[in-house]
Amino acid sequence: MTALSVNVNKIAVLRNSRGGAAPDVVRAATTCLDAGAHGITVHPRPDARHIRAEDVLALAALCHARGVEFNLEGNPFAPAREGYPGFHALCAQARPAQATLVPDADAQLTSDHGFDFARDGGRLRPHVAALKALECRVSLFADAGDPDLAAAAAIGADRVELYTGPFAAAFAAGDATAALDACRQGAVRAAAAGLGVNAGHDLSQDNLAAFLAAVPGVLEVSIGHALVDEALYAGLDATVRGYLRLLAAA
Repeated sequence: MTALSVNVNKIAVLRNSRGGAAPDVVRAATTCLDAGAHGITVHPRPDARHIRAEDVLALAALCHARGVEFNLEGNPFAPAREGYPGFHALCAQARPAQATLVPDADAQLTSDHGFDFARDGGRLRPHVAALKALECRVSLFADAGDPDLAAAAAIGADRVELYTGPFAAAFAAGDATAALDACRQGAVRAAAAGLGVNAGHDLSQDNLAAFLAAVPGVLEVSIGHALVDEALYAGLDATVRGYLRLLAAA
């Protein structure tokens, strides 16, 4: 069964919009785990627009205590600054089970492209090695149609996370055939190179079943924005259980 890792960034966005401690990201993550989620994902950004360094440590402690995966996302090239010690420093403190590297610039609203492995491979290799020395599984954010996707294995990664934004947009527009084929081919290329396959970005209860039916061997999906949106109406516990039913059926 494909694992569900719930991204709780949007809970922190709500908290930060008002100040104070509500809603509580640890309480939200606990509710997701109580409902059966297999892990928790966060992507702390250098500007601390949502998840902060102290949240990372609190969520890591929760996941370690519960024996579930903690997936920490970030750009390894972003320099440390006040309030953000840098991605490697956070991983050294939090010891996530998985570190997912993304090429997001500081001002980027959300992840919207994968690494250019031909350009970035040499720079990524020592970062991947350092994270694996911390006993983190390393996943690299990748465009499904990238012809160099299999190069992630030579860089030292264990997995790639297929960027599913284009698929979700095509699905919403009514014709996801080409986007699904790109994801399927990307997953096949990754598996042939010995890489595990994760997926994430704009997956929802509307499109998840179609994605998993077409794309083989997806080990984990990381879902946040759509899940929190749906939870506003159905409740967090019920929404997580809805996703788990879709994963079980797939």
